[in-house]
Amino acid sequence: MKGETEKVLIVDDEIDICYLLSVILKQRNLNPKYVNNLSDAESALRMETPSILFLDNHLPDGLGVEFISHVKQNYPGIKVILITAYDSVGEKQVALNKGADYFIGKPFTKATINDTVDKLMN
Repeated sequence: MKGETEKVLIVDDEIDICYLLSVILKQRNLNPKYVNNLSDAESALRMETPSILFLDNHLPDGLGVEFISHVKQNYPGIKVILITAYDSVGEKQVALNKGADYFIGKPFTKATINDTVDKLMN
């Protein structure tokens, strides 16, 4: 194994989504961690900076889309993937305008996650 495993932070209030993403990412030899709200996400980012951030939009303490600019300003190297059940053209455009690198609607497939990670890591 070469070098350090890439870190990925998942921010989603649905524990099933966190588990599902963690399994998919571990199969790719990535090192996922997850938290369930924006406050914990900020703490996790201060402790260690991941390469990729999977960010749900509708969280108990705010909107993920509003958190993107904070991430991009303070951690410019992180690739942000916004994931949301509210998969509309309008939501996608807002997310991309705020700085998201990718936008994935729920439900998503393993192939969608793998394709997106491939694009971001190459």
